[in-house]
Amino acid sequence: MTLGSPSSAPAGSRRVAAVDCGTNSVRLLVADVAADGSLTEVARRVTITRLGQGVDRTGELAPDALERTLAVAREYARVIAETGAERTRFVATSATRDASNRAAFFTGVREAMGVDAEVVSGDEEARLSFRGATSAVAAAHEGPFLVVDLGGGSTELVLGVDAPEAARSMDVGSVRITERHLHGNPPTEAEVAAARADIAAALDAAAAVVPLARTATLFGLAGTVTSVTAFALGLTAYDREAIGGAVLPVDQVLDACDRLLAMTREERLALGFLQPGRADVIGAGALVWSAVVRRVRDDAAAAGGALTHVVTSEHDILDGIAASIS
Repeated sequence: MTLGSPSSAPAGSRRVAAVDCGTNSVRLLVADVAADGSLTEVARRVTITRLGQGVDRTGELAPDALERTLAVAREYARVIAETGAERTRFVATSATRDASNRAAFFTGVREAMGVDAEVVSGDEEARLSFRGATSAVAAAHEGPFLVVDLGGGSTELVLGVDAPEAARSMDVGSVRITERHLHGNPPTEAEVAAARADIAAALDAAAAVVPLARTATLFGLAGTVTSVTAFALGLTAYDREAIGGAVLPVDQVLDACDRLLAMTREERLALGFLQPGRADVIGAGALVWSAVVRRVRDDAAAAGGALTHVVTSEHDILDGIAASIS
């Protein structure tokens, strides 16, 4: 965790806390938001709780997954209080959208943090991701931008320049694809083929809404993408400075994805940059990411364009949530 001063925000700024509760992890950002919308980080945390464990199969949040997540919510409430954040926005995404017993989650979050959890739509999730990803780095790259937020339960695609113009949320992510298809260690060819078909169908539906061929710059966000980037860069420990803003050739990204997919869980656990709670699902995440990159590259080429590089952003939905707090 990065933890700043517990003092109040500088003059002209407001100190806010953003929580992103996803299928695989719960993340916190406390930041000072200036009048122009720029963010200065005060504290940041990420904890893998696997809230979406089994949701794709059962339609319910598992009791142990719920308790893990609420324990983290209580810890984050302490951090928020210590840093003096004035407002908190708690956004829940794919797993909670799909759970029939989400009322227990709402009650637990309210008791733990004193705020109501918001279950945002896939489209709203995409808009928040776009805002967060492009706010700090858009000026350095050519638009239109395709922002891809690859989570545990869903993957958001949003295309735009200054603001989102088209968006689609796909029900494919690292946890969901693992639980649906990838049971071997490493997965079998048949499992991978079934997963590829599932992802391709989701991409076909997304491409009917989001014109992927218009992409000039492809931004990848969230834990799968940053982990793939760390692997492609040959890092032995997680380094936000090296990963954030990294511009990698498409072929290098695809090679890293293929190698991660072929590894055993034990081999992935030995990677110094990878959180232990991500080792069992990073293969599926890499499979989704490689499918997206290939599809965008091929659609751009068919339209007479060229996608040669991929940009990794450490700025994502958390930044968008923080900037949205009034």
